[in-house]
Amino acid sequence: MKKTLTMTPVKRRSLLKAGGALIINFNFQTTTFGQEQRPLAGPPDPEQIDSWIAIHQDNTATVFIGFAELGQGCSTALLQVAAEELDLSMAQIGTIGLDTHITPNQGGTYSSSAMRVGGPQIQRAAAEARQVLLQMATEQLKVDFDSLQVENGIIYSNETKTRNTSYGELIGDRQFNLAFSGNAPLKNPADYKLVATPFPRKDFPLKAKGTYRYIQHLRLPNMLHGRIVRPRGQGAYKNGVQVVDINEASIASIPGARVIRRSNFVGVVAEKEWDAVKAAQQLEIIWDQPDSLPGNENLFTQMEKGLTNERVAVEQGDVSAFNEAFVKSEFKAYGPYQAHVPFAPNCALADVKQNSALVMCSSQDIYNTRTSIANLLGMETEKVRVQFHDGAGTFGHSCWDDVAQAAALMSSMVGQPVRVQYMRWDEHGWDTYGPAHIGKTRISADRNGKLVSYEYEGWQHHWSLIETSEQTAKGTPAAEWPPFPAQQINPRTLGGMYDIPNRYLLNHHVPGLDYLKGAWLRSPVDLSFSFVSEQAIDDLAFQLGIDPWQFRQQNISEFHWLGVLNAAAKAANWQPRPAAENVSNAAIVRGRGIGVGTHLASYGGAVAEIEVNKRTGDVRILHLCGAIDAGLVVNTSNVENQIVGQLVQTASRMLLEEVTFNKTNVTSLDWASYPILRFEQCPEITPVIVQRLNEAPSGAGEEVMAAAAAAIANAFFDATGKRMTMYPFTPERVLQTLAV
Repeated sequence: MKKTLTMTPVKRRSLLKAGGALIINFNFQTTTFGQEQRPLAGPPDPEQIDSWIAIHQDNTATVFIGFAELGQGCSTALLQVAAEELDLSMAQIGTIGLDTHITPNQGGTYSSSAMRVGGPQIQRAAAEARQVLLQMATEQLKVDFDSLQVENGIIYSNETKTRNTSYGELIGDRQFNLAFSGNAPLKNPADYKLVATPFPRKDFPLKAKGTYRYIQHLRLPNMLHGRIVRPRGQGAYKNGVQVVDINEASIASIPGARVIRRSNFVGVVAEKEWDAVKAAQQLEIIWDQPDSLPGNENLFTQMEKGLTNERVAVEQGDVSAFNEAFVKSEFKAYGPYQAHVPFAPNCALADVKQNSALVMCSSQDIYNTRTSIANLLGMETEKVRVQFHDGAGTFGHSCWDDVAQAAALMSSMVGQPVRVQYMRWDEHGWDTYGPAHIGKTRISADRNGKLVSYEYEGWQHHWSLIETSEQTAKGTPAAEWPPFPAQQINPRTLGGMYDIPNRYLLNHHVPGLDYLKGAWLRSPVDLSFSFVSEQAIDDLAFQLGIDPWQFRQQNISEFHWLGVLNAAAKAANWQPRPAAENVSNAAIVRGRGIGVGTHLASYGGAVAEIEVNKRTGDVRILHLCGAIDAGLVVNTSNVENQIVGQLVQTASRMLLEEVTFNKTNVTSLDWASYPILRFEQCPEITPVIVQRLNEAPSGAGEEVMAAAAAAIANAFFDATGKRMTMYPFTPERVLQTLAV
């Protein structure tokens, strides 16, 4: 049965005609893009082919993607998926920037969702479009459907190659006006030409040339520059910001600078950016800053001793088997607050009018950002338009929503477009940090080295739900996210990879309003989980005199976990021997360690080689091997880069990064008080992909970090015979551990 297509001129995508068919940069918009184009407010219907694919007269295509390019390469990999199913070359396909009036709502870009969720969605849309185009070709060419072949968008029949047509000829710059049938076949992985291959990222050339336009580069006509004004460093989340007194005359000497205030939200604007910076620093404000934080020294005591909400995450078998086991390991350790701290502080632009608002920001979830800004402004959601523009790299919920709200508030109050960029002390001091964690575990094994029981208790608070801009401007009370898997005990990382008959996991939810603001950091809480759990696993192997790799091998039967464990060991040329066998009295010692772990999906394994200076307490990570099984890896070079990035960040977090605070506020406000890994400290890194062509993509953005944290900790024990019970491994902590 043939389908009859009714085609009408493109409306929602009329902007593509003027700008050319192929747009390869996510931030292609000019400063007037949002003002000149008036498409309908999204999200477009996800069941319509036109919401995902536009075919142009020159036989090229635009794919509409709802995920943000954060440096993970999804803006290229998702095009590979589409080009593969459409039988187009990569030169024929492009995308545009995220825009709530144009691009589909695929959810937030976190939890490795771009490929895990977006890959199948884009694949289905491209396959459906190809199917419809081939049906159209059968009518035009008067041939059988099964005889058709496609190459680079040119359709021809095996019956006669003298007659052909093209995608552009069939439907160029017109709409399909069709819903998904659900019957379009997907290409067999054995026939892939583009998927599962390395392909250069399309955003790299402009970035390499220094001509790529980040959010910090954008300007709007008649725009003012703004800065927020807050205490240097946040206090307890519940307290927000409390203004006691403002002396607006203190900035009278700065031309055109003025104070913008709504309740406890305070900002300054000026025509020149430097004037806004000076005004924010010069404005005299008295703040109420109560002594309501525990401070670093009392943080973990308060978390553990205070009231908590308990939830049993896993209960299987009888963990009392621990009492009779041949070998036992009891271990307790700690992970600190850690920050996102992008190299360039977050920035946003807003143009708020009486009945509309345009907001340009680096949000990972533009549709949720639109909702929050609409609520803040008291405006209908459809009248707020949010566009994504790339900012400095950050993976997780940093200040991008907060700065977007601040820009929208200021623009609404001054009646002009406003550009707001945070200062370094704003970014460091008012971040939504990865929450601190306490982990306590008891694990046992029999005399043959088989695991018998596994118990884990974890303490951490949830993520902050209300941004500081809303909290200060509207007086919205501080609140946490409801229970969500990534905020709590992780059954996959906490013993889930091992064959254990008796397992018990208990989550202690610490009410977070008395602590610092929290949110998802890359691989949320998982570094802490594996830091505790995998050290205890290693300790059992040590007590039994078994090599740590071989001990894990004999307790893992799941082939994905064995795959990454063995791949990491092979890449590191691991030679079996018991841990800490070569501990010496030398001043500088070396060790190697292994670990497994993940986030919510995929599988990660890692091996670390480190060097410890026992006189100074300095630790150097010499080499990290990281292996990932992320199902089908679409762009292998992207994922190798992701592994490298994950391991560099893990090294930095394990050695250096810790948010410091006293009883009133955060005190780590710059790169000196919150250092990160320098280039000369970066270890050699070997990335390994365990490819699964016949499985769906499962995400590769954060899944090796937990394994690497464990490997680094276990390498320290191999080198010194001592266990670190808290990271980062500062010289002071190392020397204290060695002295015990």
